[in-house]
Amino acid sequence: MGLNDRLKTTREVALTNNEKEVLLVCFAIGIMLLSLLFNSPKEIFEGFLIILTSKSNLITDYMALANPGATFFNVGFIGLFSVILIHRSEAHVSGATLAALFTMMGFAFFGKNLVNSIPITLGAFIYSKLSRQRFNAVILSAFYGTGLAPLVSELAFAMGLPLWHGLLVSYLTGISVGIVFPILSSRFLAFHAGYNLYNGGFTAGVIGMLSVGLLRMFGLEVETVDIIFREHNWKLFFVLMLIFLVMLLVGLYHRHWSFKGYSKLLKHGGRLVTDFTSFHGFGLTLINMAIMGMISTLYVVLTKGTINGPIIGGIFTIVGFSAFGKHPRNTLPIFIGVYLALLLNIYDPRSTASTLGALFGTTLAPIAGQYGVFPGVIAGFLHAAIVSNVGYLHAGVNLYNNGFSGGFIAATLAPIFEKIEEARDETKRTV
Repeated sequence: MGLNDRLKTTREVALTNNEKEVLLVCFAIGIMLLSLLFNSPKEIFEGFLIILTSKSNLITDYMALANPGATFFNVGFIGLFSVILIHRSEAHVSGATLAALFTMMGFAFFGKNLVNSIPITLGAFIYSKLSRQRFNAVILSAFYGTGLAPLVSELAFAMGLPLWHGLLVSYLTGISVGIVFPILSSRFLAFHAGYNLYNGGFTAGVIGMLSVGLLRMFGLEVETVDIIFREHNWKLFFVLMLIFLVMLLVGLYHRHWSFKGYSKLLKHGGRLVTDFTSFHGFGLTLINMAIMGMISTLYVVLTKGTINGPIIGGIFTIVGFSAFGKHPRNTLPIFIGVYLALLLNIYDPRSTASTLGALFGTTLAPIAGQYGVFPGVIAGFLHAAIVSNVGYLHAGVNLYNNGFSGGFIAATLAPIFEKIEEARDETKRTV
């Protein structure tokens, strides 16, 4: 059964690619307008300039560095920039595209901005020309490569170089990262066999580790930062729930107000590559994205975490990948595993770092989807142990620290669970 046939059976309103892009443009502009709920235009402009010239290493919460209004404006601006690239490259708005777009916007809350993202994107474009491919073939790598955006900012603003020298060195480095990222990303997928959804994070972690190692070898140390918005702001909670409610209503509208087919979506394991827009249509995918956004936000509130820039970034990333593999059935075991580890270990389960470990730990959702609840809990538990210890390797210039950790966890656990499953199946056949 083809996609059109599946859509007919669910009576979904089929959207053209241009119509999907219009929805995404409206979403990005809406995020920019939300900035006015928090700060005046003058404060937003001044804060935006601070964001553009910050070093942006993990964790640099733009809400604390500048202000919430400037942060939302930066997020919407990055989203709009990304949609324009999608349109200009003639890329298809698929589940993979939505995952990359929402990841771009999510990390614009705490690390990405136009200044440090452009050179990496430009590098991916140059790679497409060198390899004689269309840009839409590498646009996802262009987006995920910006996980190393802090490396650009670090070289430009934190190494003590004159401004123009720093910008030149940083942009040449960023372009180089953009060129090699698509090459490495496709190869590293085999390392974890698709059980780590944030494959771009693993790739960025390796490049970041090499880059920081080179800097340290020449006596250039990258200083870690901990700039976090620590105020409990219920306005942020209601803004998030409003965003996801609108997303849910749009999805339901395109499904003629029906959840039909959602139970089938929940049966997917989620292993790369699982594109929900292809299997179930755009409307049902939006519904799943909205539900996952609400669940993730409620997890933060129920565990008494603080909603700030990095936390919203984690929630947005989950929402994006809810078009590309995540759903409640395969993510809840990860949440449980991480939280159990946080209750037993030495770290504060309410801290931003701990909450981020749970949110981004859902990169391992395919393990729960493929092998069951208990393996998912184990994966989440181990992720909490590893993620807090790999940041030193890249000194925070890789924003996707959890994707880096998740690659190692997935590569370790998946073969073990696969062998256990094979042994169990063999036992059933011989009995």
